[in-house]
Amino acid sequence: MSYQVIARKYRPQRFSDVVGQEHVTTTLANAIAQNRIAHAYLFCGPRGTGKTTVARIFAKCLNAKDGPKVDFDEDDSNAREITEGRSMDVLEIDGASNRGIDEIRELRETARYAPASSRFKIYIIDEVHMLTKEAFNALLKTLEEPPSHVKFMFATTEPEKVLPTILSRCQRFDLRRIPEALIVKHLAHIAKLENVEIEPAALQAVARGAEGGMRDAESALDQLISFCGEKIVESDVLSMFGLAAQGQILAITGAILTGDARRVLGEVDDLARHGKDLGRLLADLLGHFRNLLISQVAAGASQLLDVGEAEARAISEQTALISTEGLTRIMDVLTDAESRLRDAASKKIFVEVALLRAIEARNMVSIDAVLKQLHTMRAGEPVVAAPKAPERAATAKPAETVSPSRLEGRPVSEPLVAQAPPSGIPAALTTEELRSLWQQLLDGVGRASSFTRSYLVEAQPISLAKGVLTIGFDPEFSDQMDLVNNSKTHSLLQTKLQELGHPNTQIKFVRSEQPIPRAPREASPPPPPTSAAPAPAAPAAGKKERPPPSELNMEEFKNDPLIQKALELFKGQIVDVRV
Repeated sequence: MSYQVIARKYRPQRFSDVVGQEHVTTTLANAIAQNRIAHAYLFCGPRGTGKTTVARIFAKCLNAKDGPKVDFDEDDSNAREITEGRSMDVLEIDGASNRGIDEIRELRETARYAPASSRFKIYIIDEVHMLTKEAFNALLKTLEEPPSHVKFMFATTEPEKVLPTILSRCQRFDLRRIPEALIVKHLAHIAKLENVEIEPAALQAVARGAEGGMRDAESALDQLISFCGEKIVESDVLSMFGLAAQGQILAITGAILTGDARRVLGEVDDLARHGKDLGRLLADLLGHFRNLLISQVAAGASQLLDVGEAEARAISEQTALISTEGLTRIMDVLTDAESRLRDAASKKIFVEVALLRAIEARNMVSIDAVLKQLHTMRAGEPVVAAPKAPERAATAKPAETVSPSRLEGRPVSEPLVAQAPPSGIPAALTTEELRSLWQQLLDGVGRASSFTRSYLVEAQPISLAKGVLTIGFDPEFSDQMDLVNNSKTHSLLQTKLQELGHPNTQIKFVRSEQPIPRAPREASPPPPPTSAAPAPAAPAAGKKERPPPSELNMEEFKNDPLIQKALELFKGQIVDVRV
């Protein structure tokens, strides 16, 4: 007896043998049981998922001796003829080589004649989308009103190319890609029947390479048996098909999530030296990051993840390392790289750069988010702290609303509002005492940080009562409040107040809707005259004094809260300072 390839030898002969297409086989079985059999069917789906197989089984059910019935007799002569491809009443036509109008006219002529020995004359046209427009039009009338003894079954991988007028006259069934777990189970069954020992990891690699097509998986297994004999290991599969091991995919993913660029480059170099398909590497990485994303946004929906136990454990560990936004940014980088890889002169360099960009994409902020935050800061409105990587906590806390300056130097969860003062705090100061204390406080702050003092000169003390110093800003200068309402300034003011005899004093900044009454400013004593340089001109009214270049403290400038916030926001660095 001549040798049969595995794909033909183990081809399903009944609906119960079809793997992963229960939504189609169940519907067809019910149609037979209820005697609701249409005159035309269209089976769509990727290659190797069982389109023509389902059509052939359906034909056997319809033309069985005691049918139509799903559980036909195995020894039924009509069913056996269909299986062996010699039935005169079931005609399988290749749409690619019989695509012209002449072939369709011949089909129309033969359709008028009754079947030779079966109940129905059945036409199975594979790759029906290859028919010409004229051929489709010639088929239209017969397809819409065929003789009662004629049934049409079409199969195609590209249903979008079939004319809408044809689609509207058929019952359409879409076959899905077969999940890897089902392919692994089916291949293990075949290997057992063939007396072949194959590692679970090797089965998983074959299923991954088949991309949902059972015929491709069976053909790969057939080739591996010829290559390896009766024992197949994972390295044989990876070597034959140029795939990366699942462990390498998980290692590269973990390195991207932790920012380990050296590990990423090392893994890519190892794959390239062993002749692995780098395009397939990008596809596998995309698939794994997709699983991470699904695991985060649809927690508990395990049916959406077609993974094995080892990968499921890795997904559970890696989802805690990054936020959903970070995952989508990484997937954007990988998707762009996958589409452009074919045009790259050096695929290895291109993939290395793409993965380094994926590392950088973890913590990137979109330009829209930056502009929105800048607009919010300029308007003086509170800014909602951006969410960080998800934490597996029992309860989630709502995002805290904070001002921009509070984001610098202190965790957002720490409040900067005034706390209840301890006992023993002196009573409130009078207006004159408060103004005097404020002037001393400004002088003390100025000696420590001229920048901080420059932000406070337009503010006015409102009250010092119950251990809380309330400082107000007029509407005209309210934007400056965000520059000082941070932990560093609070600490500096509390230190200077303690030196002035007011320990344990809390600070509270407020915006005033009306201008705050201002005390008359005392004229500053003029600097001593020198013979070397004339006295500087008085600053124009309404303008704030700036320290001359010679007095600019670079360290203080770099540590200024506003400068630090700008550097953090734009990921920049100070190159030059000009006053």
